[in-house]
Amino acid sequence: MEKFTSVTGVAAPLIEDDVNTDQIAPVGGGPRLNQNYSEILFLNRRKRPDGSVDTDFVFNKPQFARPSILVTGRNFGCGSSRESAVWAMAAIGIRCIVARSFADIYRENCLQNGVLPVTLSVADTEVLEARVLEANGATPFTADLENQRIVGPDGSAFSFELPPADRMRLMEGLDDIGLSLKLDSEIDAWEKRISIEMPWMQRAFQN
Repeated sequence: MEKFTSVTGVAAPLIEDDVNTDQIAPVGGGPRLNQNYSEILFLNRRKRPDGSVDTDFVFNKPQFARPSILVTGRNFGCGSSRESAVWAMAAIGIRCIVARSFADIYRENCLQNGVLPVTLSVADTEVLEARVLEANGATPFTADLENQRIVGPDGSAFSFELPPADRMRLMEGLDDIGLSLKLDSEIDAWEKRISIEMPWMQRAFQN
């Protein structure tokens, strides 16, 4: 997993509540072999009912083709647990999602894939949303995990909290497997001790 310390770039506004994983990465639009996950991101929402491109949809606008930050509403990522709904975000360059709230599983999938999930105070959220809309992709924002803040183009900063364990795993680039391997020496020592003290357990695992 790629480490996360900070990212600076365009912030895309999708100020909507209850954006679900089937909207983000629709079933049936999943990538085929060698296909980029960016091709499925909001695949259905990018089109109008007649099949034409919806030029008003945020990710169809040229200035938001490769954003680094997404700013969105409440209960983001609700619906199914599909991890591709995070992979598709990362595939177009999004490393941080600022939402009023997240669906629990989606938030965990973000942490497993090097994407920083941020929630701010209500007051800061309203100010940030207004500034992202005003910037319209013309000026960059920064998501700074080391100092736990979102920084606007005018230097204004919005602080956020993240549990220490979540902050550590992002900064060190550790998914669940990586967290386990961080204890590799202790696991190895335990296995050697158990092989001597409880040899019957080793035979049970082999069978």
